[in-house]
Amino acid sequence: MADRAALEELVRLQGERVRGLKQQKASAEQIEEEVAKLLKLKAQLGPDESKHKFVLKTPKGTRDYSPRQMAVREKVFDVIIRCFKRHGAEVIDTPVFELKETLTGKYGEDSKLIYDLKDQGGELLSLRYDLTVPFARYLAMNKLTNIKRYHIAKVYRRDNPAMTRGRYREFYQCDFDIAGQFDPMIPDAECLKIMCEILSSLQIGDFLVKVNDRRILDGMFAICGVPDSKFRTICSSVDKLDKVSWEEVKNEMVGEKGLAPEVADRIGDYVQQHGGVSLVEQLLQDPKLSQNKQAMEGLGDLKLLFEYLTLFGVNDKISFDLSLARGLDYYTGVIYEAVLLQTPAQAGDEPSGVGSVAAGGRYDGLVGMFDPRGRKVPCVGLSIGVERIFSIVEQRLEALEEKVRTTETQVLVASAQKKLLEERLKLVSELWDAGIKAELLYKKNPKLLNQLQYCEEAGIPLVAIIGEQELKDGVIKLRSVASREEVDVRREDLVEEIKRRTDQPHCIC
Repeated sequence: MADRAALEELVRLQGERVRGLKQQKASAEQIEEEVAKLLKLKAQLGPDESKHKFVLKTPKGTRDYSPRQMAVREKVFDVIIRCFKRHGAEVIDTPVFELKETLTGKYGEDSKLIYDLKDQGGELLSLRYDLTVPFARYLAMNKLTNIKRYHIAKVYRRDNPAMTRGRYREFYQCDFDIAGQFDPMIPDAECLKIMCEILSSLQIGDFLVKVNDRRILDGMFAICGVPDSKFRTICSSVDKLDKVSWEEVKNEMVGEKGLAPEVADRIGDYVQQHGGVSLVEQLLQDPKLSQNKQAMEGLGDLKLLFEYLTLFGVNDKISFDLSLARGLDYYTGVIYEAVLLQTPAQAGDEPSGVGSVAAGGRYDGLVGMFDPRGRKVPCVGLSIGVERIFSIVEQRLEALEEKVRTTETQVLVASAQKKLLEERLKLVSELWDAGIKAELLYKKNPKLLNQLQYCEEAGIPLVAIIGEQELKDGVIKLRSVASREEVDVRREDLVEEIKRRTDQPHCIC
């Protein structure tokens, strides 16, 4: 494909050369010579088969969602949004693309995954990679120093997709962030509490939230002998320990990144440790780490964080893990990542791994990168990996063969006899105007059995049946589809009766 593209470019350039010579009224011999070259190139190119074949598919790393999938997706979003709002967050939105320079230099080695766009009206643009950098730009632009916000939107990564594990090139992120100068670890503890609340509410299985601090990592690298210039790239290697063995990580640090083997070994002694507050206290007494001010500050804050997490009742879900590094360059303090301990599966099946399902941390320096005076706005936040969660919920529903409603229709307006279309239209309009979710079949004289079958297939719980006798009596026959019980309801009381019967609390199917 690359060879063909190069050949097509040569054909285009040679064509321009021939046209240029004709405009300049060059000699016939010269034009003839260049035309012969053009024809030779076109012969090498051959017919473009792609022009005759059209492959009907979504772009690599993207997908369509059916009504059934969207119904589940909306319920997942609803759980997340209700939690964000419960914690007092406001909602914002930002453009799907940013100036390229806004995103440049914020993601470390992951910067290569940013989607760049062509020059548009003199602006170099890129699709947003996450929602955090646009949020920092938003704060700096609007001179905001204090906000608690959530943002749910699509982001883009030029990555190798693994769609069975919820890894896409276009996907949603659900972010919650607290910006402002506050006492240490109170906002950080609330972010971890929110993460635990959401993952528990979604009922996707047992999970563990790994916690670390960038200052502890940097202090550890310093006492182990890592050169300052290699901190970020070694950090990126350490972050792979959840996927590959220590030996593979060490080989990468030594073989690819030029770290001395003895330095890598010293790092290995630390990063393979994990535990709770007792490990924090142990490291506070570490003779080498205690010599590093950064590491001591990080460990002191982590100890305080565990105190608050105990008060919030989620400390049993948290693990201090020295291998957690989070590859993004903008983190400055506490970092965390939630992983599933197992994915629900059918009996006898191997649980399917989907990687982390939520992550976040503190990034106190990012807003200052955009402020002309470098004014810092401390920030901490989290991001829910909703695509991975959605993959798990989808697998669970398929395994259980559960039926999922794709509409929220509360009642179908039906007729028992012919020539009652006008009455059905009047009644359904009354229900719509009263805020009732109602439908009717688009036939003048549908059979009652067909109308009832439609309700069963679509999961509509109630049928409001109009008949000649009901019209005379000023009532509507309200039928429960599940129990098949029928009751006559006065027309003026119908709206309240439908609401009473169908207003149910939200749940994840």
